Amino acid sequence: MALPVRVRFLVVAVALLSIAAAVPTQAQKLGPDGAPNPTASVVDEQTLLKQAPRVEGRIDIPDPKAGVLIQPVGRTWRYFHEVLLHRAGAAVILGTIAILGLAYLILGPIRIARGRSGKKILRFKAFERFAHWLTAVSFVVLALTGLNITFGKILLLPLIGADAFARVSQAAKYVHDFTGFSFVVGLVLIIVFFFRDNFFERVDLDWIRQGGGFIKNKHAPAGRFNFGEKLVYWLSVAAGVAVSVSGFLLLFPFYGVNIAGMQLAQVVHAVVAVLFIALILAHIYIGTIGMEGAFEAMGTGEVDLNWAKEHHDLWVAQQLANEDRLRQPSATAAE
Repeated sequence: MALPVRVRFLVVAVALLSIAAAVPTQAQKLGPDGAPNPTASVVDEQTLLKQAPRVEGRIDIPDPKAGVLIQPVGRTWRYFHEVLLHRAGAAVILGTIAILGLAYLILGPIRIARGRSGKKILRFKAFERFAHWLTAVSFVVLALTGLNITFGKILLLPLIGADAFARVSQAAKYVHDFTGFSFVVGLVLIIVFFFRDNFFERVDLDWIRQGGGFIKNKHAPAGRFNFGEKLVYWLSVAAGVAVSVSGFLLLFPFYGVNIAGMQLAQVVHAVVAVLFIALILAHIYIGTIGMEGAFEAMGTGEVDLNWAKEHHDLWVAQQLANEDRLRQPSATAAE
C-alpha cells in the first residue's frame, strides 16, 4: 500500500507545481480589476511604429502572415493591378485589334494564288485537331473570364448593376478556375503532338529573308510549319506554361509561397495573359479571315492541294513522295 500512496503524492505535487508556474503568467493577462487584459501580450504601438515602413506584430494563431499590419509592397501591387494593368492591358489588346483591322483593310485576305485545285491533302489528324480545339476553347473561356476579373468593374458593372455583376463574376471565377485544368491537358497534348515538327531549321532562314512571302509577293519555302507558325507555337507554349504555373499558385494560395510570392504570381499571370491574348488574336486572324483556306486545316483536317503547295511546299513534296512509295508495292503486287 505504500507504493500507491507515494504515487498519488507525486501526482499531486506535480499538479501543484504546474498551477504555481501558470499563476504569474495568468496574472500578467489580468487587469488591475481582475478582468482579462486583451492587450497584455501584444506589442506596444511605439515599438510597432519603429518597424515602419513594414510593420509586423505578434499573434497567437499559427499563421504568421496574419501578423503583417503594414506592407508597402502591397500598395505597389495594388497600383499595378488597379492602374497599370488596366492601361497597359487595354493598350495591348485594343492596339492588336486595331493593327489587325488595318492589315485587313490594306492587304485583305491572302488568296490562293492559283485558285482551288479541287484536290485535298490531309494536314492534321483527328487527335491533333482534338488537342488544338481543346486548348483553343479552354483558352477563349479563360480569356473572357479573366478579362472580366481585370476590366469587369470598369466595363460590365455600370451596364448590368452591382447585383448582376456579382453573380456573373462569381460564376466566371468558378468557370475560370475549373477550365484551367482542361487548358493544361490541351497544352500538354499540343506539346507532345507538335513538338518534333516545330524545331527551327535552315529553311526558316529563307522564309525570314523573303519576309514570309509578304514582301516580294512570292511564297517562301516551308516544311510542315513555317517560321511564323513555329514562333507562335513556342511563344504559346512558353506563355501557356507561365500562366498555368502562376494560375495554380493563385488557385491554391500560400501553398509553398509567401505574400510576396503570391503578388509576383499574380503579376506574372496578368502580364503574360494579356500578351498571350494579343498573340492568339493574331493567330485567329491568320487562321480565319486573314488567309483563304487556312481554317480548313483545323476544321476538317484537309486543305486544298494548291494552298498546301503555296504555303508548305517542302511538306507537300514529302507527303506526295510518301504516297508514291506506298503505291509502288501495291502496283508491284498487282502485276
